[in-house]
Amino acid sequence: MRFFYWLVPAAVLSLAGVACAQPARLLVDQKGDRSLAIVDPVAGRVIADVAEGGTTGHEVAASPDGRLAFVPIYGNSGVGRPGTDGNNIVVVDLAAHKIAGSIDFDHGVRPHCAVFGPRDGLLYVTTEIDRTVTIIDPRTLRIVGAIPTGQPESHMLAISHDGLRGYTANVGPGTVSVLDMKARRTVQVIAVSGSVQRIAVSNDDRWVFTSDQTAPRLAAIDTATNSVKRWVKLDGTGYGSAATLDGRFLLIAIPSADAVDAVDLKTMTVTHKVAVGKAPQEILVRPDGKTAYVSCVGSNQVAEIDLATWKMTRSIATGKGADGLGWAK
Repeated sequence: MRFFYWLVPAAVLSLAGVACAQPARLLVDQKGDRSLAIVDPVAGRVIADVAEGGTTGHEVAASPDGRLAFVPIYGNSGVGRPGTDGNNIVVVDLAAHKIAGSIDFDHGVRPHCAVFGPRDGLLYVTTEIDRTVTIIDPRTLRIVGAIPTGQPESHMLAISHDGLRGYTANVGPGTVSVLDMKARRTVQVIAVSGSVQRIAVSNDDRWVFTSDQTAPRLAAIDTATNSVKRWVKLDGTGYGSAATLDGRFLLIAIPSADAVDAVDLKTMTVTHKVAVGKAPQEILVRPDGKTAYVSCVGSNQVAEIDLATWKMTRSIATGKGADGLGWAK
């Protein structure tokens, strides 16, 4: 792999104070517009659209200091389908509302899901073609290593809160790879179903969840035994998910139902269903734990859910193909 980056140090330094003073922003990757929307979550409106200059980004992750956003440029197709193979990650300056750099691979890898390590501050990005998770130092924008997943189509990544384990949803094989993040190796590959999508970890790191794409059910993987221990019946085939801040519920998008199911993690049953926009994809729980945001690719909007009342309280209009979500403090 090779890499390149460009940043203007003086400009970046001059913006540091401005960036730190910025209010929290919701980030929405807009696949149809090939751009990143920066949303004021208080006003509920897009305040900037940043063209990504690539075809096409699906996901986004914000740096812990809220200065930068990282958008892997996946390509012009879906996972496992023919099309272009993206070979870079776009870096966006969130204060200046413009591209600040790029991390380049020397071949197409279909980079997709970007996650910051909770303890080490490194950026981990799934690189499907290489069957790896690539490791990036966000301070230098350098590629510093990789973790093999042992499976094709390692599309999504979740990391345990202690930073010790990583889990990838391997779509086509219908498996989950368990990764040792420090040793940078695959610990185990767990067979789940004919196909899976998305992945999430419970707040206590006891459970890993991924959605069966062949049936309306959610696999609950026991992290102590690395095996599927429970199946949770859903109101349709599940997709993106996120745990509430109190750890009580797992929210899961049901694209076919235009809804979000809330799974009570004590009983492993769906106890709430919230109608949202068309074809919900990804869910982000706001850091204060009071609100969840749901990207709705079919209606070009982000739905806002009040987690106290289990109702959609607002719809935020975005560009075309709202998908990946991020939060910049």
